[in-house]
Amino acid sequence: MNPIEHIAQQFAAQNYKLTSQREAIVQVLLNHEKEHLSVEEVYMLVKNSYPNLGLATVYRTLELLCELHIVEKMNFGDGMARYDLRGDETDHMHHHLICNVCGKLEEIKEDWLLELELRLEREYGFTVTDHRLDFKGSYHTCKSTGCKKDRAVS
Repeated sequence: MNPIEHIAQQFAAQNYKLTSQREAIVQVLLNHEKEHLSVEEVYMLVKNSYPNLGLATVYRTLELLCELHIVEKMNFGDGMARYDLRGDETDHMHHHLICNVCGKLEEIKEDWLLELELRLEREYGFTVTDHRLDFKGSYHTCKSTGCKKDRAVS
């Protein structure tokens, strides 16, 4: 089953319709999955297909996608809410490496916290249903001359 069909099923299960406008927004997120787009970025990309679509509609659709656990609303410290598709391949949200120097964002799809979750359940009687972990720091290339921020200034 393709991702759009799967998302349409998630909508239907909660008595919502995946309208053509909502589908266009989801398609933008799928096409730019690694970019963690803001509302404004989604709006600018979807406006090509739907010139009459308003920013408020994009915002409401993204909030609905969050409510349905199709996307995760994230803040990487740049003052903007960004949206990240949740994958079905794991039980939890994936993790991120965020460079403080150039802003590069990289995803870690592996779940490295299973042992910790089991310990929390065993020692505290707490069952983890989801988690998200962001690592902030800098890449070695940002400390030398290979940083994309340096290239952008040149």
